[in-house]
Amino acid sequence: MKRDIILSGVGGQGILSIATVIGRAALAEGLQLKQAEVHGMSQRGGDVQSNLRISSSEIHADLIPQGQADLIVSLEPMEALRYLPWLASDGWVITNTVPLVNIPDYPDAEALQRELEALPHAVTLDIDALARAAASPRSANMVLLGAAAPFLDIDAAKLEAGIRDIFARKGDAIVEMNLAAFRAGYDVTQKQTK
Repeated sequence: MKRDIILSGVGGQGILSIATVIGRAALAEGLQLKQAEVHGMSQRGGDVQSNLRISSSEIHADLIPQGQADLIVSLEPMEALRYLPWLASDGWVITNTVPLVNIPDYPDAEALQRELEALPHAVTLDIDALARAAASPRSANMVLLGAAAPFLDIDAAKLEAGIRDIFARKGDAIVEMNLAAFRAGYDVTQKQTK
């Protein structure tokens, strides 16, 4: 088993929480894990990106070479497209379709959507709307994790255990909200990819 995953988004969206949950689930499955993070002024709405490498055998490098990522998982459509040079030819993009316009010359949203729709392997969702419907707007990152879960080759129950672990200190209501968000994303992707 080997998965090279690029997680991307904008500061404050919860990318690092996604990485933490996946990491805990991978370790619970006895897998090897390496992670490298890049924070570009993340507290001011800059880009945040994490290379997450998971394998059943030893991993030698933290960073994913260009053309080798199995997945790009993004909370922001422009950020998903930014990392396409790292995507393998048979790799998948799982992304939110709702832009977070944080720069004056942000690309046209419709043009971004056309680029995403032209990809051979993509799951594009209005993650924000799914989060509002299932749990809370603040749980959009867990909706995205749920949408990516079928591609991770990690038991969904282990991902849910990771969610319980990282949100436990915030109380049962927050844990359940994030689990509901995860399941909403998971269910939508299961329907889209059948």
